[in-house]
Amino acid sequence: MARRLERAEALDKAAKPLSKAVQRAVRPRLVRNMLSGTNLGHPLHPALTDVTVGAWSMAALLDAVGGCEAEPASDLLVKAGVVSAVPTALTGLNDWSDTLEGDRRVGLVHAAANTVALSLYMASIAARARGDRGKGKALGFAGFGLLGMSAYLGGHLSFTKGVNVNRTAWQEGPDEWTPVLGADDLPEGAHRTADAGGVQVLLHKIDGRVYALAATCSHMGGPLGDGTFEDGCVTCPWHGSTFRFSDGGIRRGPASTPQPCYETRVENGRIEVRLAPEGVPEGTAAEGTHRKRNRVVIG
Repeated sequence: MARRLERAEALDKAAKPLSKAVQRAVRPRLVRNMLSGTNLGHPLHPALTDVTVGAWSMAALLDAVGGCEAEPASDLLVKAGVVSAVPTALTGLNDWSDTLEGDRRVGLVHAAANTVALSLYMASIAARARGDRGKGKALGFAGFGLLGMSAYLGGHLSFTKGVNVNRTAWQEGPDEWTPVLGADDLPEGAHRTADAGGVQVLLHKIDGRVYALAATCSHMGGPLGDGTFEDGCVTCPWHGSTFRFSDGGIRRGPASTPQPCYETRVENGRIEVRLAPEGVPEGTAAEGTHRKRNRVVIG
């Protein structure tokens, strides 16, 4: 079913304009960072789904076997799921707006199923309030069934298609000093992409200092070498994630994982890079080396 949805080009008639509308809505930096989980260190949407799915799952369990004494708890859980579904949907739309083609089509159906499930649970709340518990439970079970199908599609996007996973997670930069470029090949203000032990790194010279980041955007794998460079940062050309050269930290989402960054030095007329050794205090690097750590904390 999921593979067929990926090929269902008819869904593009709704997916493309909706995606563009969402992209315009999340353009402000504050909105983008908040919905993307930029300051959390990983995407926010998966964490919020646990609240909604957990609440509605327990409500279904209590409706099925809880008896009369569990009715107040079940009603409260249904309401909690409805309330938490709103921020969950907003963060999901933010993440979905960055997808294309098959991923976007599956995501559209995922969102539509969640919307119908939410509507059923809202109708369930209304029925319960009127004292029609039988109808309220039936609507809740129907919503739970749709929720299960939607959760499957969400899992397909995350674990089969790799949507919104850190694209630099398996990159292992060189532990030893590795020459990557002639020093004269990187003038002031210029940038170059070079190979460092099988890993593509982005070099940029600012005020006489050479900085190096992983050249692949951690968000969706965009080529940072084709991005824009301003104020000591690089902006990905695909979705606008902005990273600081000084430490790889994120200035603007949708990225939520910092860029791996490297120490640099000039030796015998060649620029050399390596991962910063773990556990080495700041200030102990060799003279002429600019320290940048692979693991950073976003302030």
